[in-house]
Amino acid sequence: LFLATLTYDTLRFEYEDFPETKEPVWILGRKYSVFTEKEEILLDVTSRLWFTYRKNFPAIGGTGPTSDTGWGCMLRCGQMIFAQALVCRHLGRDWRWIKGKRQMDNYFNVLNAFIDKKDSYYSIHQIAQMGVGEGKSIGQWYGPNTVAQVLKKLATFDTWSSLAVHIAMDNTVVMEEIRRLCQSNVPCAGAAACPALESDVLYNGCPEDVGLRERLPLWKPLVLLIPLRLGLTEINEAYIETLKHCFMMPQSLGVIGGKPNSAHYFIGYVGEELIYLDPHTTQPAVEPSESGCLPDESFHCQHPPCRMSIAELDPSIAVGFFCNTEADFNDWCQQIKKLSLVRGALPMFELVERQPSHFSNPDVLNLTPDSSDADRLERFFDSEDEDFEILSL
Repeated sequence: LFLATLTYDTLRFEYEDFPETKEPVWILGRKYSVFTEKEEILLDVTSRLWFTYRKNFPAIGGTGPTSDTGWGCMLRCGQMIFAQALVCRHLGRDWRWIKGKRQMDNYFNVLNAFIDKKDSYYSIHQIAQMGVGEGKSIGQWYGPNTVAQVLKKLATFDTWSSLAVHIAMDNTVVMEEIRRLCQSNVPCAGAAACPALESDVLYNGCPEDVGLRERLPLWKPLVLLIPLRLGLTEINEAYIETLKHCFMMPQSLGVIGGKPNSAHYFIGYVGEELIYLDPHTTQPAVEPSESGCLPDESFHCQHPPCRMSIAELDPSIAVGFFCNTEADFNDWCQQIKKLSLVRGALPMFELVERQPSHFSNPDVLNLTPDSSDADRLERFFDSEDEDFEILSL
């Protein structure tokens, strides 16, 4: 228990390099060889945005905590998986962070969305305060499902990214729901959805030039989060192959979860080990310099990433995927369908075209009809909270 609160400086010996293995290393949909691509692996890992505990940030809610040490690890993991979605959205999966190299403006726009202050879209302040509406007091531990629900709400304010966020409940991904959500800004839904280009004649609030339709986004980029429970107290081995396959898909955003007392952001695997970024180190909060430039080195993990046996994973997780286009989503659906045919891989969730009829009948879950979604979710997925202790510091 004590170990979880130590900082990285005292645990340097924990960072082993990658094992010399013929097994491929998978990082968020990319396949690498340890023998020929070790530098590329480390560069890919270092380029992910790494969010850890911070101290001395402005008090949450004006009078609340000024540090999230001991309680914010799942919130930080939620930030990491969402930051990966924003990186894919605005910079692309091939983008790399190189120490000391001047980054493009979009990179700083992404980073600024997560800075520890109340007006950043996805700051610890926003997540903690939005969590109050989900029944979590500030400073209380979140489960993977709660952090996913909160991020979905916060994303509606992020008009720059214009993401469609879908959380698939009851272990079921309904394709029809996702298509409806992502196609919600189809042209001519009204003048507002159809910004006029200069010199275009408007009829009923929409340009006459039908060719413009090609230029309007017909698909909002999708962030798909799937909260899952893969066993009672430990992960059921039958799911391990399927979980590995999630890291092989080009749409992969990774997995948030962990082991009791500590949440991690899992970005890949090698052999029987998961590769993860660990938020359990406390760094001072970062303030933009007078020139408005943000010192960003502490947001990139510059040592080999941590690894742990897949068998140690707590069964309560949330898996994430990003589909920038409709073609990406269709491809993802095909891969999930193929995965159900792999021998020895038990599906972690079901993919269906439309809502099964039993979903709309609350009695199946022995719930009263007016029981809110939030209650149902807590009951199903946040039972893991009981297994986690808040570390008193």
